[in-house]
Amino acid sequence: MYPVYHAPQPVKRYRFGPYSTSETEIRQLARAWFALSLAFAIIYSRGGGLPTLMLMFGVSALTVGVGFIFHELSHKVLAQKYGCWAEFRGNDQMLLMAVFMAFLGFIFAAPGAVMIAGPVDWRRNGVISAAGPSANLILAGLFFGLSLVSGGILLFIARIGYTINGWLALFNLIPILNLDGKKILNWSKPVYFSLIGFSILFVFIL
Repeated sequence: MYPVYHAPQPVKRYRFGPYSTSETEIRQLARAWFALSLAFAIIYSRGGGLPTLMLMFGVSALTVGVGFIFHELSHKVLAQKYGCWAEFRGNDQMLLMAVFMAFLGFIFAAPGAVMIAGPVDWRRNGVISAAGPSANLILAGLFFGLSLVSGGILLFIARIGYTINGWLALFNLIPILNLDGKKILNWSKPVYFSLIGFSILFVFIL
């Protein structure tokens, strides 16, 4: 089950039909987006100077950053559809670790999680969990389609986009700890192995 989180009060909230967010969530999503984009930019720009780092930060923000945002918001929107309170909360220590480890040449990115409180049984838990990797795989498919009809810098962005989003899906499908994979596997083995298959396709085959 997802950990229970009690929203701080008072907090300014924004509503979009049946869905809602808050200033706290927006700030934490933006901070995690920036830190992850910077970490991957450091990895991709090794051996280059500041201009290369700035270029790769923009590429990472469009690929890793968008993948991260859609992953987390997919969890959130589906949970709210089930009548739950759901908001993203970042882990500043893990974000700093991700940036630091990028200088060492690798990344273990666990920027935070969508905290959910409400009527979530094992089935809904699995469906909500599957929404995140599914969002990454949809983005991977869109970036792959773009790679077939583009060239130059756009082709470069597209290739990074489908590889990274496939990797984000595959990482989150590892069935350990509180990652999505464990909850999806407990709910539906066919769904779990289908998501694994598409993730491997984008990361290792295409």
